[in-house]
Amino acid sequence: MTRARQDAGHPARTRTAVAVTDEGLPDWLLPVARAARTIAPEQLSRFLPPETGGRQAAVLILFGEGERGPELLLMERAGSLRSHAGQLSFPGGALDPEDGDPDTTGPLHAALREAEEETGLDPAGVQIFGVLPRLYIPVSGFIVTPVLAWWRSPSPFRAVDPAETARVFTAPVADLTDPANRATTVHPSGHRGPAFLVESALVWGFTAGLIDRILHFAGWERPWDRAKQVPLDWRA
Repeated sequence: MTRARQDAGHPARTRTAVAVTDEGLPDWLLPVARAARTIAPEQLSRFLPPETGGRQAAVLILFGEGERGPELLLMERAGSLRSHAGQLSFPGGALDPEDGDPDTTGPLHAALREAEEETGLDPAGVQIFGVLPRLYIPVSGFIVTPVLAWWRSPSPFRAVDPAETARVFTAPVADLTDPANRATTVHPSGHRGPAFLVESALVWGFTAGLIDRILHFAGWERPWDRAKQVPLDWRA
């Protein structure tokens, strides 16, 4: 996740109203919307926000529909970043004061703003349909709100700032659910977590954990070999 700065070439923007609605979603996305209404934070991760401290952030989990069916927008972070360098992730970053109340619409504004600044997408074509419980990333101290969205009117995307983003791409859900593309990673700390082998790279950590849980609670998960391990620096 990155935090956009006006002095880094990101101009100030006028905040527009956002709402959460599942009206008009495609049928295949309804299981995700239903799960989002009832899921508890401990069902998503064992890393829950601390009572004090941490930095508020948001990520945009954006579903679209491409030539191979449902897909997710992902990006590869620049290798020079101070935190989570080189990792595949959802667009997102820290809340700015202009995003508003972190307990209400602030994360929605932040998720859309960061996605636009990192990938160049047009937020006007994005429909937010759900918000997942806040989770914690201990290594960076972020308290993250995952924002679920439907790419109702897709727009071109790209890596806007190479200093922040190495590349942007869509990963078909069919590839994410393919047992051949699933594995387990073991962090040097000993923590084991799910991973996905997509676009010649490895999705692991916080992002992979969210994808894993979404696939599970949406009923899309297929049996896979949890004993299969890959290193964190895996590349095809």
